[in-house]
Amino acid sequence: MKKTLVLGATNNPERYAFLAVQRLMRHGHEVVPVGIRSGQVEGLEILHGTPDVSDVDTVTLYLGPDRQSPYYDYILSLHPKRLIFNPGTENPELMQLAHAQGIETVEGCTLVMLSIGSY
Repeated sequence: MKKTLVLGATNNPERYAFLAVQRLMRHGHEVVPVGIRSGQVEGLEILHGTPDVSDVDTVTLYLGPDRQSPYYDYILSLHPKRLIFNPGTENPELMQLAHAQGIETVEGCTLVMLSIGSY
């Protein structure tokens, strides 16, 4: 299973980031939710800032491009194998930085990827 950091996690059940945490867990993935507001998703505490996390396979983004730049160094420091840009989070600048470090970038939807078995 793929340890996944969900950047932009929320405890609002109407948001896709909430659903992503739920479904990743249901598919057996270890999930690290990182967000701006406090709360929990599926019993996991939403972490803030740039928590120290190791062995991250995938970072899946639920922050718009205008809110991503403070996290560039953090995302790259995690050395994930893959960075998923969910709809509305596409960011050519971050994609280029990730590619330069050998990180695969995917423009896709985590929820769809899970549902069709391509995650």
